[in-house]
Amino acid sequence: MSNQNTQSGALVDSSPTSIVNRKSEIVNSEVFFKNLGRIRYKQAWNLQEELFQSVVDAKVNHTQPKPQFLLFCEHEPVYTLGKSGNAQNLLIAEHVCKSKNIDYYPIDRGGDITYHGPGQLVAYPIIDMEEFRVGVKSYINKLEDVVIQTLESFGITGEKDEKAMGVWIDAQHPAKARKICAIGVRTSRFVTMHGLALNVNTDLSYFNYINPCGFTDRAVTSMQKELGHEVYFQEVSDRMKQAFVEVFGMEFVG
Repeated sequence: MSNQNTQSGALVDSSPTSIVNRKSEIVNSEVFFKNLGRIRYKQAWNLQEELFQSVVDAKVNHTQPKPQFLLFCEHEPVYTLGKSGNAQNLLIAEHVCKSKNIDYYPIDRGGDITYHGPGQLVAYPIIDMEEFRVGVKSYINKLEDVVIQTLESFGITGEKDEKAMGVWIDAQHPAKARKICAIGVRTSRFVTMHGLALNVNTDLSYFNYINPCGFTDRAVTSMQKELGHEVYFQEVSDRMKQAFVEVFGMEFVG
């Protein structure tokens, strides 16, 4: 299967599946939810690949009910470089990463380089977009909406930037704009993997060793930094889980 990058940073498979003439109603909203807790990136990536393939296989073989998944987790410190990213945006050598106990992986999502680590809430939806009657652009918009609704519950105003995927604070003021959530996805046959990473109580110093998402002129932030105090992580997780229900119409099972 051939892949191509969209300008949004999503990696999209050019398979023949189409969502032309979509109905407005959701076909299958059932999603298995699992909180993986603290987990190394490679272990979670392997699990994603396994679940992703199970959804694709079910779709190809017309298996019903089709499995779909939403994974939440935190990672140990890691830098990931998207397929369309520039390795020069990692500002330290790989052996320095190892000396600092930071993993590094070039991976198969769209977008550039980002950081994952403790205090950051990562969400990996592995769903069939056709079941939710959305295309790639709408799917990414909905991921942004999930984060914006989550932030709103804590008195933080998150915003979208038409030129840069993710969720921002003060997006319309370039000198003040700062990213609070990165988004990078891969799709094949309209099945998704990878997802979003919201900085909750993240140690932002790790971003000093990269050009986050390829930007050299924009800052990063966290909920803790914006609010001036540490945030109860489980409360953010619970609110984001509810936001997936409200935005996507998911029904959690299992």
